[in-house]
Amino acid sequence: MFQDILPESLNGLRRSRELTVIDVRSPSEYEDSTIPGSLNIPLFDDAERAEIGTIYKQVSVEAAKQRGLEIVSAKLPAFIRAFSEIPGKKAVFCWRGGMRSRTTATVLSLMGIHAYRVAGGYRDYRKWVVETLEEYSLKCPAYVLHGNTGTGKTSILRGLKEQGYPVLDLEGLAGHRGSIFGEIGLRSHNQKTFDSLLLDELLAYDEAPYLLMEAESKRIGKAVLPDFLMRGKEQGRHIWLELPMEERVRNLLEDYRPWEHAEECLVAFRQIKSRIHTPIAAEIEGCLRTDRFDKAVEMLLTHYYDPRYAHSSEGYEDEGHLIISARTVEEAAEEVARLLPPSAG
Repeated sequence: MFQDILPESLNGLRRSRELTVIDVRSPSEYEDSTIPGSLNIPLFDDAERAEIGTIYKQVSVEAAKQRGLEIVSAKLPAFIRAFSEIPGKKAVFCWRGGMRSRTTATVLSLMGIHAYRVAGGYRDYRKWVVETLEEYSLKCPAYVLHGNTGTGKTSILRGLKEQGYPVLDLEGLAGHRGSIFGEIGLRSHNQKTFDSLLLDELLAYDEAPYLLMEAESKRIGKAVLPDFLMRGKEQGRHIWLELPMEERVRNLLEDYRPWEHAEECLVAFRQIKSRIHTPIAAEIEGCLRTDRFDKAVEMLLTHYYDPRYAHSSEGYEDEGHLIISARTVEEAAEEVARLLPPSAG
């Protein structure tokens, strides 16, 4: 038979590649939120799950079990084959460690495929994530990147992360760039997904000498940052980036690719249009409509984002921060790396 494994035991095993975690819930449940790195091999698809749920409520528990058995029996060969093709140790979970994961682990065991069951399922995993984040505190100092929109903060962070630096990419975890245009071309993560990804990263950096992150606001898209992270950011060492306007415009065009999302850009702009002086707002909208994106971006920076950023950063003016003036993002990234403790990388 199968063995249970606790949710808090999964992270280390997954990171060491000793275990593959498999979500047997329906595709829509998996899409909403799951354990990071999980594969989805659903016991029931969304329509089947809805049908069984209706029978459960309107007929009886026994009738629902019978219908579930009929559905599973028909797909069992393909279901087992999907698991047999995954090498190494496996752990399965459903919503609360109930019938779906129990059935899966039992059937796999009968076929000679050992799989752990995650005790309490996703529900207990989510509870562990929330409780752990509530009690969490940063054990190391933070290095915080500031800079006007377009100074390549996210690009620098991701480049340094690829080189092995301890980077907390909050925008990547949120699936959002943090502005009114931030979801264009992306899929914003909900709070449950953000929390799981954040804790996963924090535990991976548990022994790091510091964390490098961007000076984000409390909310990024649909996700809200925990208080301990905001405190760590405020108490951290602040690095300010300065790049020429033309380089900032180029960075933003390369990142957002507005010509591929012209209508989305217009919809987003209309949410802030009333906050910009009317003639300027009209000109920006005209540029967006006629594909003059470089001009639209420059005007947005000059008349909207730069003034807002100057206001939001007032509290850091006397903190003895470090300033990097560079010509390109690549040059700025090299300077940031030089400012970090020598034990990094």
